[in-house]
Amino acid sequence: MKKGTFRDFLLGCQSAIPICLGYIAVSFAFGIESSKIGMTPFQAAMTSLLNVTSAGQFSALEVIARNGSFVELAILQFIINLRYMLMSTALSQKLGKDVNTLERMGISYGVTDEIFAVSIFKKGPLYPLFSYGLIITSVFGWVLGTILGSVAGQILPQIFISSLGLAIYGMFIAIIIPETRVSKAIAAVVISSMAMSCVFTYAPYLKMISAGFRIIIVTVVVAAVAAIVAPVREEKA
Repeated sequence: MKKGTFRDFLLGCQSAIPICLGYIAVSFAFGIESSKIGMTPFQAAMTSLLNVTSAGQFSALEVIARNGSFVELAILQFIINLRYMLMSTALSQKLGKDVNTLERMGISYGVTDEIFAVSIFKKGPLYPLFSYGLIITSVFGWVLGTILGSVAGQILPQIFISSLGLAIYGMFIAIIIPETRVSKAIAAVVISSMAMSCVFTYAPYLKMISAGFRIIIVTVVVAAVAAIVAPVREEKA
């Protein structure tokens, strides 16, 4: 299996344009939030370039803001981004045996929900050059939006910054609400997560646990219970 041609690379870039535009909007909100805790545009941009994960980056801001430990940050990122390991495994099935380890590592760098969706539904084999075009264009939008948001956070009035910071909550709501309408299991998971988060926020002793570890505990407990009570059934071929 060949690595692909320059045409495959351009096709990957073209396929990533909608992702790029969407990433600019979301990462702009991240840039705004990063400026609130004192991160420079360069620091925010490097965070986006080296992570490329919205949920992971947003959750890390609180840990960074209070100078949390590297251990807490590492565990938090591992739990939140664990799904990317499964996505990478699925994508590896579309790659030929002649795709070496270094090329696979390059592709794994850009495994996100959106890039995975485009890659997995691509007809035919997945050429590395197609993936590189897809990743480069998408990450460009992610980093660009971060820089714009970070710069805006340093020059715009505070009241305007606060209102823009609400964009991330709107994004999460837009992601969650449609799914809860079609799945009772997902609705139960969302409600349980909210309830458990409230308990950890206001209950004596429990509220002393750092926000980073709260997210880890809530994620593991709710996901484990959901997997036992309402496991996802494999569809019969």
